[in-house]
Amino acid sequence: MRKVIAALVGLLLAGIAAVPAHAETVRSKQWHLDAMKADEIWKISTGKGITVAVIDTGVARIPELEGRVVPGMNFTPETIYGDERVDYGNHGTSMAATIAGNGKGPGGAESAYGLAPDVKIQPLRIDMNGNGMSVNTTLADAIRYAADSEARILNVSLGWSDSDVLRGAVKHALAKGKLIFAAVGNDGDTQVNYPAAVPGVVGVGAVDADGAATKESTHNASVDVSAPGVDIISGCSSKTGLCTSHGTSDATALASASAALLWSAHPTWTNNQILRVLLNTAGKPVDGAERNDYIGYGVVRPRVALPTPGDPGPADVFPLPDLAAAASASASAPANAPSPGGKITPSPAPEAATAVDKGDGDSLPWIALGLVACVLIGGAVAAVVVRRTRR
Repeated sequence: MRKVIAALVGLLLAGIAAVPAHAETVRSKQWHLDAMKADEIWKISTGKGITVAVIDTGVARIPELEGRVVPGMNFTPETIYGDERVDYGNHGTSMAATIAGNGKGPGGAESAYGLAPDVKIQPLRIDMNGNGMSVNTTLADAIRYAADSEARILNVSLGWSDSDVLRGAVKHALAKGKLIFAAVGNDGDTQVNYPAAVPGVVGVGAVDADGAATKESTHNASVDVSAPGVDIISGCSSKTGLCTSHGTSDATALASASAALLWSAHPTWTNNQILRVLLNTAGKPVDGAERNDYIGYGVVRPRVALPTPGDPGPADVFPLPDLAAAASASASAPANAPSPGGKITPSPAPEAATAVDKGDGDSLPWIALGLVACVLIGGAVAAVVVRRTRR
C-alpha cells in the first residue's frame, strides 16, 4: 500500500507542477523532484561550481551525465574490468545521475534529472566485490583522494565495517573542509554501518512519500538527516538507460545534492555552515523531538534552505555533537554512552515518531486532500519504469 500511495502522489504532483504538457515524460514521474520543489529551487541554484565525489562502483558514460563528469580515480584491482568510467555494479552511475542528471537521456529534453543538474561529478571507483569491505583500504584511499581534490562534498552511498584507517581518512577530509554524506543502511533494524557511524560523517536515512522513515531504513544514532528513498527514477547504466530504485543510497545522493545546491548559492561558507543550515531548515519530527533514530534531525529541505537560510553560524564549529562527543567518549556519563559508531543518542531517547512537520507548507508529508485526488486518478496509470533494488 505504501508503494501504491507513493506512485499515486507522484502523479498528482505531476499534474500540479509546471509540467502538465509532458504528463508521460520521465521527468513527470520523478515524484521526489516535485516533492522537493525542484523547479522553484532551480530558479535560485542548480549546483553550478560545486563538485561532488561519488565514491562507488564507477560512473558510466550515459547521456544524463554528459558534460558533468570530471577526472576521477580508480582504486579497484586489475581483477575488476575497466576504470572509474566503468560501473561494474550498476550503482554508482545512478547515484551520480540522481545528483547531477542533466535531463538529456533516452526520453529527450524532458528525461530524468538530478536534483542539482549543474553539479560536477568526480567518479572514485572502489572495490566492493566479494568481501572487499573487510579491509576498507579502497574506501579510505578514495576519501583521502577526494579530500585533497577540488570536490567539496563526498557521497558514500554504501556501508562498510569500522576501522582505524577509515576513521583516519574521515578525519583528514574534515580537516580539509569537506562534507561527507553516507548511507546508514537498508537493514531495517539497528545495525551500525560505516562510515555513516563515524563521527563527523552525516548519516542519511530514507523517507517515503509520507515523510516517514521507510521500513528498510536503518534506525540508530548514526542517522543525522533523511531524504526521499522510494521510487527514485534516474538515468543509469542498465540496458534501458533508466532505473527505479529505493533505499538509503538514493537518499544519500539527494542529501549530497541538497548540500551542493546550498553551497553553490553561498560559495564562501564552510562545510560547517552548509551543514548547519541544512539541519536548521530540515523538516522536524512531528512529535516535537529535536531528533530521533529514524529520521535524525529531519528531512533535508533545500526549498527552505535556499530562500531562507538564516544565520549559518560559526565557520569553524561542527554543528553536530559527534566530534566533541567522540573526543570525550571515555568521560561520558552512562546516560550518554557512545553508540558503537561513536555517535550519541541523547537520553532519554526520543520516541519513534518518524513523520516530519509540514508547518511551512512543504510537500512532505503529503496532505490528505492530495491523497484522495491521487486515488481518483491513479487507476488510469500503469508503471512504465524498470525497478531495480539496491542496498
